[in-house]
Amino acid sequence: MPDGEKAPYHEEAGRRRSSIPVNPEVLAGEIFDERYEKTHRGLKSRHAQMIALGGTIGTGLFVGSGQTLARGGPAFILGCYILMSFLIFCIVSAMIEVAAYLPTPGSSMNLFGYRYVSRSMGFALGWLYFYSLGILVPYEITAAGLVIDYWNAPVNIAVWISIMIVVIVGLNVLPVKFYGETEFWFAGTKVIMMIGLLMVSFILFWGGGPDHDRLGFRYWKHPGAANTYLASGDKGRFLALLSTLVLSAFPFTFAPELLIATGGEMVSPRRNLPIAAKRYIYRLVFFYIGCVLAISVICPSDDPKITNGGAGAGSSAFVIGIKNAGIPVLDSIINAGIIISAWSSGNSFLYLSSRSLYALALSGNAPSIFKTCSKSGVPYWAVTASSLFCALAYLNVGSSSSVVFNWFVNLTNTSGFISWICCGIIYLRFRKACQVQNIIDLPYHSKLQPYGAYCAIVGFTFLVLINGFNVFWPQNWNASSFLTAYIGIPIFLCIYGGHRIWAWSDPWAYRPEDVDMHTGMEDVLAEEKPSKKVEGPWWKKATLIWQ
Repeated sequence: MPDGEKAPYHEEAGRRRSSIPVNPEVLAGEIFDERYEKTHRGLKSRHAQMIALGGTIGTGLFVGSGQTLARGGPAFILGCYILMSFLIFCIVSAMIEVAAYLPTPGSSMNLFGYRYVSRSMGFALGWLYFYSLGILVPYEITAAGLVIDYWNAPVNIAVWISIMIVVIVGLNVLPVKFYGETEFWFAGTKVIMMIGLLMVSFILFWGGGPDHDRLGFRYWKHPGAANTYLASGDKGRFLALLSTLVLSAFPFTFAPELLIATGGEMVSPRRNLPIAAKRYIYRLVFFYIGCVLAISVICPSDDPKITNGGAGAGSSAFVIGIKNAGIPVLDSIINAGIIISAWSSGNSFLYLSSRSLYALALSGNAPSIFKTCSKSGVPYWAVTASSLFCALAYLNVGSSSSVVFNWFVNLTNTSGFISWICCGIIYLRFRKACQVQNIIDLPYHSKLQPYGAYCAIVGFTFLVLINGFNVFWPQNWNASSFLTAYIGIPIFLCIYGGHRIWAWSDPWAYRPEDVDMHTGMEDVLAEEKPSKKVEGPWWKKATLIWQ
């Protein structure tokens, strides 16, 4: 079947039922518990598309990319972002194929892990999402507070942190349409800013700055295309490449999962999720790869302000490059955009964390209180629990900002890798169940699969193992760095292993013929709405963008 083509529901699959491991009666009693209100499908197509485009683009890209440039140099950061974009698209195309088939309320990869792999997979992945995404909220809040300090504001950073926490939590307790509308404008602002920065970089490349100094690829020649790290010569360049590859993953962390989570509250997800998946590659190429190519042109990798010489937004390669070019005021405009980006990402991560806890409750892997929703469809107890992580942002008031920054980077990097490995496994089990049960009515299928899933599993397994390799050098060794680099692995394995012991009689993975591919399909199909068509001139058709 051609990519994205929607076939009618396959009745034979609907007649199939699972055996003991996961059966329709159990699913109906948990995921579709009639005693509780459900989340509502309040996200329109334009919300989903803009969230997919820029929902989690935050300080990791705008500020953290400066540290990555300093570590590897322009050639290594560009090559690593290209490789990472390929691996991420492999995961996105696999995840959308799973999510678009049966996007029930609580749509999350941990819920799909519960349905298609095992209860233990859903349990471990769900709690991984809950704490990792919860930690990312104060990270983005802290980063936004540090950006404000760029202007030497006399107000203590704790005040800015408090204001941002109130706004982010407030947006998440409102009906999801408000979250979608806010993210639509936040993400739109980020997209406009990225386009502007790319244009400025292009102009500076040709010498269009105030001093008419044509940059070209000057910084690729001096200080050089590739840096060394921990050693000299080819060994040092190889180690710099490995470190750059690890650092380059952070801006992508949990971005695919955000798109999946919106499927549970999106209008017509079986139609809109495949559309978002097909356009995702343009986001990766234009924003991520284009961004690092731009900073490699305007900012030298040996500028001391990129690392410990800058603070907050002062470490942004874009800000440094523009200040070096002598362009006034623009750096402050960029900083305002970075604050909006951090605010938006924190908003998205809190949404993701709360919906992961909600999905855990739906699958019976968390207390039932967390699947309680308001009449407007907000899982308010799940939002409350996830909001508690925001208090971690106050740690920055009394700690070195660079230490806090790197602590969050390392911990969430490991969690992101583990998540993507699990997503690849979930896809392969889902695909096997579809083949065995002869299910062909998939709204979306990528030509990359299943090979893309195998590539992603191998690639991210390698990355999770080398995540903190630099701590083993004598000059870099300290216990806190080692723990933050690798503690995510034993935490996940302990959660998974503990549940496996508790559910000893469960299989490691459901047999493909036992996987329930039907429960909830009638409700999902009933909620699908046909795409709107507008006849007439182009300006009338353009109104569809606002639907």
